[in-house]
Amino acid sequence: MTAADALSAAVDALTAAGCETPRLDAELLIADALGVAREALVLDPALPIPPPASRLLSQRIRRRVAREPVAYILGRKGFRRIEVAVDSRVLIPRPETELLVEVALELPAGARVHEVGTGSGAVALALRDERPDLVVSASDASPGAVEVARANGLPDAFVHDGLPGGEFDLVVANLPYVREDEWDSLAPEIRLYEPRFALVSGADGLDAIRSLVGGAPSGTRLALEHAPDQAATVAGLLRDARTLPDLAGHARVTVGTAP
Repeated sequence: MTAADALSAAVDALTAAGCETPRLDAELLIADALGVAREALVLDPALPIPPPASRLLSQRIRRRVAREPVAYILGRKGFRRIEVAVDSRVLIPRPETELLVEVALELPAGARVHEVGTGSGAVALALRDERPDLVVSASDASPGAVEVARANGLPDAFVHDGLPGGEFDLVVANLPYVREDEWDSLAPEIRLYEPRFALVSGADGLDAIRSLVGGAPSGTRLALEHAPDQAATVAGLLRDARTLPDLAGHARVTVGTAP
């Protein structure tokens, strides 16, 4: 079997399964099974697939047909300039969350930043990569998530539900913000594989955000990710709030101070 044969068969299978990006998914899975870059599949479509790689690929295609996310199958996900290990204990980092990093990059040298709900540690690690002058710390309510963050290079990540004691120039958080009644309508990749506790937060999706804001010392500056239709409500929880759009133009992160 050649790379072109495998790609054609995989794209057909993933398309039939309802995957949104069947060709991209197939290319990622095939390239990883072969240990080559995606470009190699285009440059050399006759690239042979040896039996061990073929068996691995068949197994992974079956997992993707069952709608398991590619990031969980490969065990990693790129985020800005870094790559982090991910599994079902943590959410898969998404492009819109990069906006939290952008907000923190505006801070002066030596500023103290804490990430609440760090998950895989992607945001905190990206900040340490791009701004080593910042003092960055991170916590998560899930012991499993903290294990993943530590394995990714945040040895000082710790378990904490909410905002720990200490003074911070900025607190960033991508907390759960999905409404309870939205869960059943989410894509299978999310509903069947990603951790529900990291996604759903009460009837209007804002229980975790309200708890963080309510527990923060007055004047604490916060950058909070949320759904576009939650922007006005989140802004109403803060003083001097401003909402920033993500790359798709959706209201995604609100920055302000705790009352």
